[in-house]
Amino acid sequence: MDRRKFIAAGGVGVAATALAAPAIAQDVRNWKLVSAWPRNLPGPGVAAQTLADRITTLSGGRINVTLYPAGEIVPGNGVFDAVSEGTAELYHAVPAYWGSKSRGILLFGSQPFGLRADEQYGWMYHGGGQALYDEMYGRFGIKPFLCGNSGPQWAGWFKNEINSVEDLRGLRFRTTGIASQMAARLGMAAEAMSGPAMFQALQTGALDAGEFIGPWTDSALGYYQVAPYYYWPGVGEPSSAEECGINAEVYAELPDDLKEVVTQACQGLYNPVWTEYMTNHARSLQTLVSEHDVQVRRLPDDVIAAMGVAAQEVMEDYLADDDELVVRITESFIAYRDLVGGYMSYADNGQMNARAGVFGY
Repeated sequence: MDRRKFIAAGGVGVAATALAAPAIAQDVRNWKLVSAWPRNLPGPGVAAQTLADRITTLSGGRINVTLYPAGEIVPGNGVFDAVSEGTAELYHAVPAYWGSKSRGILLFGSQPFGLRADEQYGWMYHGGGQALYDEMYGRFGIKPFLCGNSGPQWAGWFKNEINSVEDLRGLRFRTTGIASQMAARLGMAAEAMSGPAMFQALQTGALDAGEFIGPWTDSALGYYQVAPYYYWPGVGEPSSAEECGINAEVYAELPDDLKEVVTQACQGLYNPVWTEYMTNHARSLQTLVSEHDVQVRRLPDDVIAAMGVAAQEVMEDYLADDDELVVRITESFIAYRDLVGGYMSYADNGQMNARAGVFGY
């Protein structure tokens, strides 16, 4: 190549690079992620930070996400509205917190006697759940994704033993979502509050019992210090999905490649978060029992049966809802639960029962 042409070509390249650099810098999107959790709370607080980091990394820095935990911009229960109104670009929370918007939302997070973590993901992406999820949240200007799951939650921390259904009546109990509707039908006074607030309420006597997540997160919040009995199974929430909600206008304005980045950042986080919970729940339970003398108890059979009746009554109410979208969501959930539940009798449930018969677990 002629030397002068080479230099000229090089000059054009340098000029182009110099001009392109500011344009690339201007193309960076700075997003605020508001979270329903304290910073680095084991489980959801950690997951919220991981989500922020994943979007930033996978986008090559074209979307720069900064996490603001509960209380820094808005309180934890205000993150949905903050994103809907455009105060922040996205949030990390759980659908169980937004029942006041529409009770149909609650089915996307957890359901009494409902879907396990893997089944919940299956419903969303293979059973029509995501289209319904988009339709419901679209009413509020939000594009939603599931981005994690706590796995089976526990029935909760109790100051006194539970021996019968009568012991539940009048019990002041912290819970959220559809589980609170089930609890109310059993005569419990269900109250929604944050995890740290639950500790204070148990400590002062404002609550008699409460559930939050499971051994890993519950240990960090210190519930074992104020309630000695830890009950299972958590039939109110067989799993609890975590979600990312993005301002719909902000999401729509993204180029297709960045939409895919956000989608993969959320969906790709589901299994790592779920399995991290499962592993650390197991480790934390051992510590609770061996070091803190926590009394692990199973709910009596008649209590579980009564909860099942109450849960079915709640679903019947949902099927009769005046909002046809709530009805369609409920019908879709029940159809998928029954489809996969029937198969699990032979598959996962069958294998787990066989293993328990041989090894005891």
